[in-house]
Amino acid sequence: MSELQWTDAAALDDVPADDVIGVLVAGRDVALYSVEGEVYATDNLCTHGHARLCEGFLEGHEIECPLHQGKFDVRNGAPTCAPVTEAIRSYPVRIEGGRVFLSLD
Repeated sequence: MSELQWTDAAALDDVPADDVIGVLVAGRDVALYSVEGEVYATDNLCTHGHARLCEGFLEGHEIECPLHQGKFDVRNGAPTCAPVTEAIRSYPVRIEGGRVFLSLD
């Protein structure tokens, strides 16, 4: 099994508590979420309406798409509310030295 490769995504301080931001990481549009002191990362594009999730509403571990109000679990990208049926990709997160690192592989 190969070791994960980590890419610097953002400063931890740039991810507001209980909110979401969009960042560009190695050419990918990624959403970073801070929920109850944990940071999660997913693709930033809704699989249903092609809206940016960082413009949606974060409530607990669910991000609501701003276009059609479909929801995803930020911990694993799973759809949790119609009209969303296809998961978004989620990424492993590591916090080190005040920075947020993602494994994009």
